[in-house]
Amino acid sequence: MTNIIEIENISKIYQVGSQEVRALDGVSLSIERNEYVAIMGPSGSGKSTLMNMLGCLDTPTAGKYILNQTDVSQMEDNALAEVRNKEIGFVFQTFNLLPRYSSLENVCLPLIYAGIQKHERVERGLQALVNVDLENRKDHKPNELSGGQRQRVSIARAIVNNPSIILADEPTGNLDSKTSTDIMHLFEEIYSRGNTIIVVTHEEEIALYARRIVRLRDGKVERDERNSKPVLGINVS
Repeated sequence: MTNIIEIENISKIYQVGSQEVRALDGVSLSIERNEYVAIMGPSGSGKSTLMNMLGCLDTPTAGKYILNQTDVSQMEDNALAEVRNKEIGFVFQTFNLLPRYSSLENVCLPLIYAGIQKHERVERGLQALVNVDLENRKDHKPNELSGGQRQRVSIARAIVNNPSIILADEPTGNLDSKTSTDIMHLFEEIYSRGNTIIVVTHEEEIALYARRIVRLRDGKVERDERNSKPVLGINVS
């Protein structure tokens, strides 16, 4: 299997007044194509900082990050933005949908940034909505959707560009338990189609859907273990 992500001895130091805060301290991590990984840790463990690194939202103070065979460690902001749009599909706890745009328009946004022509954008956007079982809500705006439906739109937007990885930050944090289960079953379905999924979460029951769990503490990898009994189920209700 090819590694889609290779992180070597990554550190991230923030200057807070006169004090240095070492958010990541020599983290090394490899993730293969079509892995399903959960990143866990208590508040202050470095998991949000690591997510920002993996998502090319920030660059490390030291160390190397190879994403899909490209060294992105020291890229400038414009180059990083291009890599983000091409390689990474984001799913956020707060959905991050544009309120005045329809579901379809929200899903198509990454394709606009990628310079895709309108007819192809619409075709691919509709297919992404079909893949999350929400094509019948394509013309609805976010305030006309339930929380679970909004997260499905967010997931459709994440997969529309066929990214190398899907990076989900606390994807069920704003959802009730039944809707959370539906969303995690949807991730299972997407994973089964060959996608690489990384879920950042503090919830043990959400992490148990992944095939591998990486636990951080004090900016270091505390444990990296295979999950021999993942929660399964791909029936999306």
